[in-house]
Amino acid sequence: MKLTFSPASPFARKVRIAAIELGLIDKIEFVTTSVAPGQPNEEYSRITPLKKLPVLILDNGEVILDSYVMTEYFDELAGGGKLIPASGPARWKVKSDHSLLQGMLDSMLLCRYENMVRPEPLRWKAWSDDHWNRAWQGMARFENQAEMLARPFDIAQIGLVCVLGYADFRFPDCGWRKAYPKLDAFHEKMLARPSVKISAPPPA
Repeated sequence: MKLTFSPASPFARKVRIAAIELGLIDKIEFVTTSVAPGQPNEEYSRITPLKKLPVLILDNGEVILDSYVMTEYFDELAGGGKLIPASGPARWKVKSDHSLLQGMLDSMLLCRYENMVRPEPLRWKAWSDDHWNRAWQGMARFENQAEMLARPFDIAQIGLVCVLGYADFRFPDCGWRKAYPKLDAFHEKMLARPSVKISAPPPA
């Protein structure tokens, strides 16, 4: 298998953490790939018209898209029910938590593009503020979910690690640690896991 990724991508980080946790990391060839708004990449567009990272390319040439789908694929390869509960209310709770976190990362990435990539005269502050508020309110929700922060390691917790790590990486002055001390404690605990430490984005 091949995984297109960037060390800075929180979505690719999620897949890397899952692969390490499930014992599959040695089966994956990592292909460093660069994608950016406004910069054509015809070769990569032939792999995925969405031009997003990461993409998992199987040995038979088939392509799996979306970081969650990749982790679900890995979970099945590892026997199922490892990072995503196999059935019942727990499955839907974890999947729903993950969907919220995925949306938070989407909003944070849009803020990154709007505030740091788009030419300054064209920036839309109200739009980026709204997206940042979505991520911030999402953090507030998880701050008050003691069960989510304490349960065995799963895909939603991996997603939360990636949200908080991306906040540190791209928005170091946002103040999330002070605003959300329970998330801060959770994140510090997670940093002791080799998968989380190894996959951390490089220093800015």
